[in-house]
Amino acid sequence: MQVHYNIEQLPPFKNAVITIGTFDGVHRGHATIIDALVAEASRIQGESVIVTFHPHPRKIIQPHTSLHLINTLDEKIELLQQTGITHLVIIPFTDVFAELTAEDYIERLLVYYFQPHTIIIGYDHHFGKGRLGNITLLQQLQSRWNYKLIEIPKHLLEEISVSSTQIRMALGSGNISVANKLLGYSFFFEGKVVTGDQIGRTLGFPTANLIYTDSDKIHLGEGVYAVFVLMNEQQHGGMLSIGKRPTLNDIEERVEVNIFDFEGDLYGRIIRVRVEAFLRVQEKYDSLEELTQQINIDKQQAILSLNS
Repeated sequence: MQVHYNIEQLPPFKNAVITIGTFDGVHRGHATIIDALVAEASRIQGESVIVTFHPHPRKIIQPHTSLHLINTLDEKIELLQQTGITHLVIIPFTDVFAELTAEDYIERLLVYYFQPHTIIIGYDHHFGKGRLGNITLLQQLQSRWNYKLIEIPKHLLEEISVSSTQIRMALGSGNISVANKLLGYSFFFEGKVVTGDQIGRTLGFPTANLIYTDSDKIHLGEGVYAVFVLMNEQQHGGMLSIGKRPTLNDIEERVEVNIFDFEGDLYGRIIRVRVEAFLRVQEKYDSLEELTQQINIDKQQAILSLNS
């Protein structure tokens, strides 16, 4: 897959079959559309092209809205790399771009830069200033610009919308088993290791304190989880704690990961956490000794989950 960031430097596409969308999550619902895109391109001996935007259009149009994205841009690229598409085009979404009329969107963007053989799009896809463009307008201009139009069925679009909503709700509530099933892969995030108060070390479970590397990334709900930690192309089992540490009476949420069978200085490094299973909710214990006993139980449960 070729990734293109500069729309002015796109190569000439051969029989481009294109679709446009955010594809946040790159989940199982999206896979059906992507498979159809790749299959159609193969059928006509063309190239499959996904057109997406960065930042997310809502960040420009509704700048005070929280996004809670399932994927960062880099994560989306990584996941789309595995789908078999030929090209991914990332268009900067700006205030100027948002002012394009629907007709200009078709003529000056889709036709001019992609010269599409086929456009695959949903019945409820809207584009252009005021979101006035839709599949009806694309149908009206089809003969003028000589492209084929394939409509994504309503039931599939509704399935994708429901899946995305369910995934966000599941992640926000800590229901990682549902989220991972809908995603088709284990949810992951990246965090930068920062200095903590090192209480975990005194309990025999040193933790890496993390801050999310992307403020638009959805935050996993409070709880204790079994995870894999990836760094330096190596994978380690571990357990992740997200919450306000009720036993210690914290008032701010902490994201901490205890990495099994690892010793070393991680401060300032960025690590990836892949979340595999929910272990328990955050609880308040009467003493640090009770907390330590529970963490020992958590570790054994995490090991069993990661090895199952």
